[in-house]
Amino acid sequence: MKNFYGSILFTLVCLLLAGGLAVWQGGGLELVGEFVFVAAVLGAMETSLSLDNAVVNASILKDMAPVWQRRFLTWGVLIAVFGMRIIFPILIVAVSALISPWEAARIAFVDQIRYEAIVTGAHIGISGFGGAFLLLVGLSFFFDPNREHVWLSWIERPLAAFARVPAAAYLVVAAVIVGLSFLLDGAPQRTFLIAGLSGGATFFAVHRIGALFGGDVDHATGAVVRTGLGGFIYLEFLDASFSFDGVIGAFAITNDIVLIALGLGIGAMFVRSMTVALVHGGHLAEFRYLEHGAFYAILALATIMLLSIRVETPEIVTGLIGAAFIALSLYASVRHRRRHPDDYADNGVGEVVLPDGDCQPDTRTR
Repeated sequence: MKNFYGSILFTLVCLLLAGGLAVWQGGGLELVGEFVFVAAVLGAMETSLSLDNAVVNASILKDMAPVWQRRFLTWGVLIAVFGMRIIFPILIVAVSALISPWEAARIAFVDQIRYEAIVTGAHIGISGFGGAFLLLVGLSFFFDPNREHVWLSWIERPLAAFARVPAAAYLVVAAVIVGLSFLLDGAPQRTFLIAGLSGGATFFAVHRIGALFGGDVDHATGAVVRTGLGGFIYLEFLDASFSFDGVIGAFAITNDIVLIALGLGIGAMFVRSMTVALVHGGHLAEFRYLEHGAFYAILALATIMLLSIRVETPEIVTGLIGAAFIALSLYASVRHRRRHPDDYADNGVGEVVLPDGDCQPDTRTR
């Protein structure tokens, strides 16, 4: 529970700021209550949609140096809250409307209806970029033939066989992007193609940066970027891709950029707390299929994002699919642990991975 104290305090501050925003806009108690409620709903929505994000973050963060773990949990919060929830939408408006970032910021704070229309109008490009990036994240995990554990072998073993094909994940994603582009015509088709291929190129560039800064080149997701600056950059791009649908979905509730930032910021903080709890508790080793469930959820989210150019899926459905994969993988992990307790212990004593990379005995496995 102590891992969540900071998030709880941050939530209270954000709810107070939401109420203050209503007062600053000239509203009474009714508007204050409405703004506080909206911020709380946005925070709950973002948290529920990000269970898989927390698991994946933890799977990468546990292998990073302690100093970079701390930076992700401090600097990363600022980037997640202010960068993705305020600056990123403003940049979308600037690029989409071909105006300066300063004018885009003015529109965001003064002309909120126009701001909402521009951001939601950029949906095709956002879906192409974010969907392609997340699809590569998921496929890179399942295309790895050297993963220690397999959950759904009838799916994962055939996928691992693709690792024999050079750049298999990139080829699959390119084929998917090109194939889906035929569902569109004209300018939207070009936007989707450029955005999707850019998402793939960004994933490749981030992995190269990870290798450049000391990561080991490996096909397992994140392995080449799990150290130092490369790991930090990879996690930030991953966070960004996860937050795309949340930012767009928030406009179904409000078009106030500050209120959106406060609400989604609450969710971002709770994702960090869940990440810390997973890393500190060594739960990824304890629940061996939890990571698999998270990456299945990533593939589902990527598919939904890419298909959203034609098929709109409610946010609640997206969140429930991710939660279902996490729940099923957790159940499978607990069942496996009960049936095969010797797999989790060395001479009756298991190990918990600490944030600094050291291990200590876990007496719970005795």
